[in-house]
Amino acid sequence: MSFKFEKLQIWQKAMEFGENVTKMTDFFPKKELHNLSSQIRRAADSIVLNISEVSILQSGPEYRKFLSYSIRIFG
Repeated sequence: MSFKFEKLQIWQKAMEFGENVTKMTDFFPKKELHNLSSQIRRAADSIVLNISEVSILQSGPEYRKFLSYSIRIFG
């Protein structure tokens, strides 16, 4: 079973971005593991989560508004 947001290019790019962020933060100093690394990873994850959430719960205008927030990140 797939969801309609999984077909969106912005969602796919956000997934790739999150994977790249995770790989990048693996090289951060160990002392930053629970501070900066965690914060950056959560921020990247929130992009994907916001896209999927808005595609399920929002009306047309709200959907476009939230997608435009995500597009600005990759624009």
